[in-house]
Amino acid sequence: MKSNEPIDPRLRLEIAQWPEDAPRGAVSTFCLTNEISRKTFYKIRAIARKQGQAAALEPRSRRPQHSPRQLDEQIKDEAVKVRAALEASGLDHGPISVHDKMKSMGLDAPSTAALSRIFRERDVARAEPRKKPRAAWRRFVYPAPNACWQLDVTEYVLTGGRKCVIFQLQDDHSRLAVASLVSSSETSEAAVAVAKKGIAARGVPQRLLTDNGRALNPSRLGHHSQLFIFMSSLGVEMITGKPYKPTTQGKNERFHQTLFRYLDKQPIASTMD
Repeated sequence: MKSNEPIDPRLRLEIAQWPEDAPRGAVSTFCLTNEISRKTFYKIRAIARKQGQAAALEPRSRRPQHSPRQLDEQIKDEAVKVRAALEASGLDHGPISVHDKMKSMGLDAPSTAALSRIFRERDVARAEPRKKPRAAWRRFVYPAPNACWQLDVTEYVLTGGRKCVIFQLQDDHSRLAVASLVSSSETSEAAVAVAKKGIAARGVPQRLLTDNGRALNPSRLGHHSQLFIFMSSLGVEMITGKPYKPTTQGKNERFHQTLFRYLDKQPIASTMD
């Protein structure tokens, strides 16, 4: 009998009713015949003596009597409060962000896996059953920082309906926000300015991935922008995604979501400053 297999209740009853005057060696013979250990035999006998024969007929739970690593309810409450504060501020409020925020506040931070369980238990996490499991992911990422940057532009509406654009420069490997710039419109001058800002902070990248916009990289249209000429002069390889395929710049598109989640929680800006 395997160690993890339950013992037949008939054997348990026979052990529970084992006579006190059984001959010497009877226990060993019984255990050998039924393929159980002497330890198991005497454990069932002890239960029958202390709690009665009926208690010995059912296998006892293997759950430990104490769980020293079980999270305290106070820690769970603190985690939920930190998540709610981050969400109210428009900041990312996933398990990783909550974990880092709790550590910075000097609180006992559970693991990110534990935080995920807490949020599901408290019904504060958004259920997304249509998402593929993490095991099905195939991540496309450059192998090192500065191997490739992504540059994209998104639109923002100021008070009075006035519009401006936000240039966002991001490292493909680490998803670090390298630089950002607000401009009245999508121009080559603004694109060069945000590239210079990023280079001053993080150095020169090997590649720069953009869309095919005229201000960024219109080489598919047969001419070069100021950004293309400037970056090429530094030895940077300029690459673009396929037209009408924004998923190529997926990391930057996701960064736009994070930005607007934050901006939506703030008062509408009246100026670009």
